Amino acid sequence: MALLADSLERLSPLLGALEGEPAPLDGGITNRNYRARFGGDDVVIRLPGKDTDQLQIDRRAERDANSRAARAGVAPEVLAMLEEPPCLVTRFVEGAEMSAAELRDPAALARVAAALRAVHGCEPVSVSFSPFRIVELYVERARARGAQVPAAYERSQAAAARIETALRTRPHEAVLCHNDLLAANFLRSPAGLRIVDWEYAGMGDRYFDLGNFAVNNELSPDEERALLAAYFGEPPTAGQHAALRLMRFMSDFREAMWAVLQRSLSDLDFDFEQYAAKHFDRLGAAEADPHFAVLLEEAGGAAG
Repeated sequence: MALLADSLERLSPLLGALEGEPAPLDGGITNRNYRARFGGDDVVIRLPGKDTDQLQIDRRAERDANSRAARAGVAPEVLAMLEEPPCLVTRFVEGAEMSAAELRDPAALARVAAALRAVHGCEPVSVSFSPFRIVELYVERARARGAQVPAAYERSQAAAARIETALRTRPHEAVLCHNDLLAANFLRSPAGLRIVDWEYAGMGDRYFDLGNFAVNNELSPDEERALLAAYFGEPPTAGQHAALRLMRFMSDFREAMWAVLQRSLSDLDFDFEQYAAKHFDRLGAAEADPHFAVLLEEAGGAAG
């Protein structure tokens, strides 16, 4: 692969002599990742997928967020970044991906809460992230590329507008957020929990991170309350729990529209259509839940 070869050639003066051949890493539905060894150190090289700038990914902000989280002790160290050809290099973490079931364990939830508090306390980066604006941007770009947008988009957008209005009654401080807290982005290492893949990071609402983690790892309501209690250091209010629940919806909406746009962008072997359909189905179920209106009322009292 020409892009990988170019990157390896340019990285050697920065990291030391390349030892052996890079090995592709499994997983990832946006980029291509490789494990390599330079000057005695194992690293991960991330090569952006095709047209990922259309997904509103800022590679400098990714580097900055990853670096800040590394200094906070929850992410791998950033070792180098190339802008042309674009790639990010981080130190390889010896460890294993965690499963959603592992992350739902009470002790793991406490570690996740501590990690998110550390991230949310980091210095700002230069970009912002709003799930409300990102779905609008994705649908605009998908339509511009001739992609078919599911009819369910309009229904979900109307619900998103209600959520934004409800949360606006109690504005939340913008903090550094990861915004993509899939189980695969958590590593169990000898040094502790580590979070990887910071490409969607930006300044945003802490409740999106909390809701994003909850929906991606299938937390029950009781597990959500345990996460919030560990995060805030006290039992959560109804408003705080409601804000997390509503951001679960926005996380699914972002994922659905991400997949709609990716269908017209990506050359990776992945079923983006099925991925979008799964998330639109979950959105429909959430909208049909009679408790949805109650969450909108309660969310205005969320603090943070």
